Amino acid sequence: MKSPLTGKVMHLKNEKRNLVYRKEAFEVVYHFYLCAETDEQFTTAELDILNLIQVHNQYRAKYGIPFIDEIKNIREKYGLSAAKMSEVLGLGANVYRHYESGEIPSVATGRLIRLAEDPREFQKLLEIGKNALNEREYEKVKKKIEHTMYGWHKVNKHIEQWLFGTKIPNVYTGFSIPNLHKTGKMVSFFAEKNQPFTTALNKLMFYADFGHFKKYGVGISGICYHALQKGPVPNNYGGIYNQLVNSGYITIEEKGFKDFVGEMFHSTGEINVKATDEILKPSEIEILNKVSNHFQGMNTKQIVEISHDEEAWKDNVDNYGMIDYLYSFKLKHFD
Repeated sequence: MKSPLTGKVMHLKNEKRNLVYRKEAFEVVYHFYLCAETDEQFTTAELDILNLIQVHNQYRAKYGIPFIDEIKNIREKYGLSAAKMSEVLGLGANVYRHYESGEIPSVATGRLIRLAEDPREFQKLLEIGKNALNEREYEKVKKKIEHTMYGWHKVNKHIEQWLFGTKIPNVYTGFSIPNLHKTGKMVSFFAEKNQPFTTALNKLMFYADFGHFKKYGVGISGICYHALQKGPVPNNYGGIYNQLVNSGYITIEEKGFKDFVGEMFHSTGEINVKATDEILKPSEIEILNKVSNHFQGMNTKQIVEISHDEEAWKDNVDNYGMIDYLYSFKLKHFD
């Protein structure tokens, strides 16, 4: 970006600052362009969003307010429109739609929506607000609730929570909802484009999640990462990859070497990532392509060495610690 004062190219900077939201200060990694000659600071619309989303993420996490995707998923789980969900919960007309579009609920309303995520609690709310639905709608939602409580959906959720260790977005999940289907899409993508071995795949996943956070303020998969001797790795990656094999996202080919056997990942071709993908957002597909192209042609050793140059790994490897997604803003090998 060029300085509007001097016309010369400015450099992107970042520093920790406190920003106030709803009368409360939150520390963020504030991004701005600095004009070297005048010492004036400038931002773009993209940087303003990145700075603000850091505040919103912290506010939601602190007060237990669901994130946008969670708010949408809760409603869709019960087969309701945004308007009907508003009525059942006793909110104003179209209020729920505004929350799905990014408006942040009050703490009380946010906790009400979080409560509705539990089908048993939503069953109670439905009985209180049943006058908002006609008889046919009411019976349909009741069946959805029963399916959620006792059907395969419940089993899948238990598996997902066991694999990821948490279902609540926080700074270690990149403020993203842990999502096995989205993770499967990511792994399938890299399996098709890069045919990586396990160790390399772990690094590709790391750079995709942290690269997306660096640019957009949120991760992709909702995976937590640990710093191990061979670089950053997804928490419980073995269990996650095995589940993805069983679910048909990928296949694994054993390759024999002199001293060990490696596992190479291949896509089944059944679950493709397209520009019109309904699971992955355009920004997420953009980052996946960027990571794939950046590391294309590198072997596992080269990718590991690159990951060892990141502060995210250096600062956490001694205690095998979890990696805070704020390290995204310190990535050296991914712009």
